[in-house]
Amino acid sequence: MATIKLLEPFKDRTHTITADNGKEFAHYKKITEALDTAFYFAHLYHSWERGPNENTNRLIMQYFPKNTDNKTVDDEDVYNVMQKLNNRPRKSLGLKHRSR
Repeated sequence: MATIKLLEPFKDRTHTITADNGKEFAHYKKITEALDTAFYFAHLYHSWERGPNENTNRLIMQYFPKNTDNKTVDDEDVYNVMQKLNNRPRKSLGLKHRSR
């Protein structure tokens, strides 16, 4: 599973996962077992239960607005935005960069 493959290197730092009710998490039990983590589902129409996710989506939309044709976005564009967002100073870290 892609989710397991992506999170496996961070298994020791993945304590919980909070997801929406999309079908991409239908096999959440396999994810829970493979990563030894707790899995929670947000309630419908309660986006504040997934605050960091909603905030990140808002930041990504600054680079790729809702009407962006995904066919015009290549891997390098995505990588550059990922680098910018992952290396932003964080208020929760006293405006320092996250540790690597």
